[in-house]
Amino acid sequence: MLKPIQIKEDLYYIGVNDRTKALFENLWPLPKGVSYNSYLIVDEKTALFDTVDICYSDVFFQKLESALNGRALDYLIINHMEPDHSGSLGLLRSKYPNVEIVGNKRTADMITGFYGITEGIKIIADKEELALGKHNLVFYLTPMVHWPETMMTYDSTDKIIFSGDAFGTFGTLDGGVVDQQLHAERYYDEMIRYYSNVVGKFGSPVQKALEKLSGLQIDYICSTHGPVWTMPEQIQKVISIYDKLSKYEGDEGVVIVYGSMYGNTEQMAETIAHELAQQGIKEIVMHNASKRAHSYIIRDIFKYKGLIIGSPTYNNRLFPEISAILEKIEERDMKNRYLSYFGSFTWAGAAVKRIAKFAETTNFEIIGEPVEMKQAMNISTYEGCIKLGKAMADRLKQDR
Repeated sequence: MLKPIQIKEDLYYIGVNDRTKALFENLWPLPKGVSYNSYLIVDEKTALFDTVDICYSDVFFQKLESALNGRALDYLIINHMEPDHSGSLGLLRSKYPNVEIVGNKRTADMITGFYGITEGIKIIADKEELALGKHNLVFYLTPMVHWPETMMTYDSTDKIIFSGDAFGTFGTLDGGVVDQQLHAERYYDEMIRYYSNVVGKFGSPVQKALEKLSGLQIDYICSTHGPVWTMPEQIQKVISIYDKLSKYEGDEGVVIVYGSMYGNTEQMAETIAHELAQQGIKEIVMHNASKRAHSYIIRDIFKYKGLIIGSPTYNNRLFPEISAILEKIEERDMKNRYLSYFGSFTWAGAAVKRIAKFAETTNFEIIGEPVEMKQAMNISTYEGCIKLGKAMADRLKQDR
C-alpha cells in the first residue's frame, strides 16, 4: 500500500506521478513525465483539494484512505475541472457519498456536464470562507487561468495557496515533493514550457489573478503540477516567472525558427545567427521546425524578445512546420516581440509574402528588411542576411 506524504502538520500530499503518458493534452511532449497533485487537510473537518487523472485512481485512493485513517471525507474543493484533476471525481463520490463538493457556479455546471452529479454541491462566491476548525479557507475566483471555472484556495491559518494549475510545471516528483527535497532549479524551464503552451494565451487573466493574491502572505504554493514551493526564494522566483511571462516580457536574445528542405534556407539562418553573435548577442537559440517539438520553440519565444522566422516556399505556401508555428504564436496573442523574417523559393516566391501577412496580424515590431532568396545563396542574399542580423542586434541593444 502506498502512503501519503506529510508536508506539514495537518497537510498531506495525495498526488501521483505519471511516467507513462507521452503527450500532455495529447499535444505537448513529456520526456520527464508529469505529476497530478492532490492535497488533504485533516482538521475538525477534512478537505481534499482536487483529485487526479482516473488512470491513477487506485494509487490515489490508497493514499487518501491512509491519510484519512478511518475519518470521513467532508469536503472536496475543486480548484480546476480539467480531467487530469477531476478525473477521479465520480469514483470519489461513489466511495464517499456524503462528501460535499465545493466550487463556483461554473464548476458546478461542469461537474454536472462531465460526471452527471447534481446534488451535494456547495457553490461559493469570490472571497467566501469555509472553516475546517483550526484552518480557515478563503476562495479566490481566478477565471481563465486557464479555464473559466478556475479558482485558488487560500488557507489563511498556515498561509498556503492551493493554486490549481497556476505555478505548475511539467516533470515528475522524483522522491521528494517539496522544493527543499528536490533540485528545484531544474523545474524552471519546464514551468516556462508549461506556461507558454498551456496557459500562455491568458496573460491578462493571469495578471488579474496575481493582483488579487498580491496582498496575501504566502508560505506554501501547492500547485496541481510540480513541486510544493516552500522556500521564500523559490516562492518569489516562481511568482516572478509567472508575472514576467504573463506580461509577455522577454530577455535579451533571439529565437531563430526556420524550415529547410535541402539546407539552403538553413544557410540563411546560420548567416543571420553568426552576425547576431558578431554584434554581441549571446542568447541565440536556433530551432529547425521539422526536428524540434513545437512546445520547446514556443517556450523559447516566450523567453526572448527577438524572433526571426525563415521558410522556404512549399506548394506556393509556407513550409508546413513554419505555418504551424505561426498559428501557435497567433493563438497565444503574444506581444512585445521584435520580428524579422526571411525566405526562399525556386520558381515562385510565396513564403516571405505569407510571413508578411502573419506579421500584420501581430503587435510585433518589425525589424530590418525581409530577405528573399531565389534557389541558393549568393552575395546579395548573404549581405541581406548580414544586414538583417545586425538590425535585430541593434534593436535589442537599444533596450540595455
